[in-house]
Amino acid sequence: MNLGPRLRQPVYLAAGLVLVVCFLMLFFSSLRELGLRRDALKAAEVDVANLAQSLVQHAEDSFEMADSLVIGLVHRLEAEGTGPVALARVQSDINFRKGAMGRVRGLFVYDDKGRWLATSETVDLNAFNNSDRDYFRYHRDSTDPGLLIGNPVKSRSGGQWIIPASRRFNNPDGSFAGVVLATIDASYFADFYKRFDLGSTGVITMLQKNGIVLARSVDNETSVGRDLANSALIKDMHGRPSASVYYFQSTFDDSWRLAFYKLSDRFPIIVVATESKEEVLAPWREEAIFRMALVFILILLIGSTGYYLVRQLLERQRIAAVMAAKEADFRLLAEESSDMVMRIGLDERILYASPACLRVLGWSPEQITGTPALAGVNPEDLPHVQETVRDLKLGEIEETKLIYRTRHHDGGEIWLETALRATRDNVTGRISGVVAISRDMTEHKDLEARLSNLASQDGLTGIANRRHFDERLQTEWRRAAGDETPLSLLMVDVDNFKKFNDQYGHQAGDACLKAVAQAIAAEARRPGDLAARYGGEEFVLLLPNTDEIGCASVAARLSESLAALNIPHALNPPSKRVTISAGGATGWPGAESANNHPSLIAAADRALYAAKHAGRDRFVMSGQVVAWRGAESA
Repeated sequence: MNLGPRLRQPVYLAAGLVLVVCFLMLFFSSLRELGLRRDALKAAEVDVANLAQSLVQHAEDSFEMADSLVIGLVHRLEAEGTGPVALARVQSDINFRKGAMGRVRGLFVYDDKGRWLATSETVDLNAFNNSDRDYFRYHRDSTDPGLLIGNPVKSRSGGQWIIPASRRFNNPDGSFAGVVLATIDASYFADFYKRFDLGSTGVITMLQKNGIVLARSVDNETSVGRDLANSALIKDMHGRPSASVYYFQSTFDDSWRLAFYKLSDRFPIIVVATESKEEVLAPWREEAIFRMALVFILILLIGSTGYYLVRQLLERQRIAAVMAAKEADFRLLAEESSDMVMRIGLDERILYASPACLRVLGWSPEQITGTPALAGVNPEDLPHVQETVRDLKLGEIEETKLIYRTRHHDGGEIWLETALRATRDNVTGRISGVVAISRDMTEHKDLEARLSNLASQDGLTGIANRRHFDERLQTEWRRAAGDETPLSLLMVDVDNFKKFNDQYGHQAGDACLKAVAQAIAAEARRPGDLAARYGGEEFVLLLPNTDEIGCASVAARLSESLAALNIPHALNPPSKRVTISAGGATGWPGAESANNHPSLIAAADRALYAAKHAGRDRFVMSGQVVAWRGAESA
């Protein structure tokens, strides 16, 4: 049948509309799948990042434990020498420590010729000589007294792969006297790594910074000692950050892997946690095939509907057919969509709700149809939502997107992300209501909150970190400038903390810092107070709306709290317990000094220096006014 131009035009428009809709659906579905793919990779990146950072801490703790045993023997040997009586004491000390060495496999003492002087192993000391070991030659030729984590070697006494951690000890004249060695089985780390689930092909590897494999969760016996210096990660390490996500093709099985590496801040070791990229994406791929199949089915349905519309146009029923098709399209899309779709009238009552509302809100479409659309919105978010809906109904905006809290059927609250669009009558063109497409964002908001908390918290002590303190100081300084109220800062330093670490070890040092941090945090009694770790053994306590007297009172209470802890510190005379020095400063910010908050830190730091210079274990209040209030200054 030959159609005239006036009839062909709507036919072409309808056919074109169907093609565009199908293309857009395919396009946006593809974009959504790419987004979900990125989300799957990002989630896996977060998992391996958290794991790698935890395992680096575990490795550092292991080598610090080994080093503490080595240092003790080095000090004894340098003080008492290697005579028969002294060596008998050393051997007795090693035997005494056998049951408490934990992760450390063995302790060894060699003289300057590599002969065995003492060991935790039950062997004939005259049967071995270790002068050919790389770590022995290094200590013999280098005066470096520090800890050396050497390449893994096969144990002469046990035959297993071991990781050596060694230091040299000297004669009284400073010449080389021998080596003290602690060993950790490579299999210890390998067995520990196997406890973590990274999928059937996930691997955890610990390497030296030069690329030598120290331990591996898979095929450990054949992997230890392998040189990966030519791998892209090791070759480019000088240009990389100390920790990062890393995608690479494995030199072990040639598979592409998602990894996170972390370089230790204290030792020349790297921990790499990897997952097979193929395995990470397998769940997404299965779901994507299913979802895209639904999309193609939906496209097929829309195409069929479009063909029907064209036929209706040819039968001179264009207007009625188009309206029916639009309504059918809307319900088809709504009911097939995983998002909740609602149509809201001008009286703000729900006219239609898609089946997804049962999954999102816990109510069926029949239960909420006819009810007020904003009935469950959180009272704090309600004014903004009401204002947005009013603007849509008045035509001031055509579409927008909101994130707010609303009530769930189980009595709790969830976060919704809702896209709102005004609808218009096909005949009059007037606004007839609003279409809302909502999705549950609760897990996303919870993740944002957790990440925000991690970013503002010190990893060791659990109180605020330096970055969070700097932000809060600037905020509280400006607030004090606006309110014309005082702002005090207490800066605290643990006395002789380096000696404490040397005497009791890093683990005890960490425990000490945690105890001091908790004592300081206990004095942050008001909502605006903030306790933070400023760096190392230095802490700060920010006290808004507190003058010099109040600051001194808090310092006194803090000193009493620390005295009550009664932590021994033999190298901190005269009390021989852990004490603190504290410096306080109070500022009265004015409008002209609204950005002068660094002066408060400087004043508190000077006061702290004065307290330490005066003998430690005391508090000094800064006598200098660090800012001006009005025209007053001192």
